[in-house]
Amino acid sequence: MAELFAYTDGACSGNPGPGGWGVLMLAREDGKTVKTRELCGGAADTTNNRMELMAAICALEALARPSRLTIVTDSAYVKGGVTGWIHGWKRNGWKTSAKKPVKNVDLWQRLDQAQARHQVTWEWVKGHAGHTQNERADELARQGMAPYKPS
Repeated sequence: MAELFAYTDGACSGNPGPGGWGVLMLAREDGKTVKTRELCGGAADTTNNRMELMAAICALEALARPSRLTIVTDSAYVKGGVTGWIHGWKRNGWKTSAKKPVKNVDLWQRLDQAQARHQVTWEWVKGHAGHTQNERADELARQGMAPYKPS
């Protein structure tokens, strides 16, 4: 059975400003890549954090059936939120420990719902550090942002 990986990244030109997200999905068997899929998109007025969340959401939503996969992100915000903070937010009615509304709650709820049908392992990698798959996800995020950037 193939192992699934989704390398995700978000980008923003200005924060807020035009932004994009990118996903490189890989299926590997015996350590060899047997299938790849690339996804990207963007928005005219957004933030880097929203684009990082959208990349993870779209990776999960792109899977037709429940799957076991590893999502690799360079966003400490996404990894920290989905593996830790989200549990308290849900318990507190989507409020922070300071009783303030969670920022980007619409996307956090969508991510929570998207990952519920899968078995997800979350990994963090340092961005812009020469990690081939993360660099490709970054290129895809910039490609997704391109139509929204003024020329």
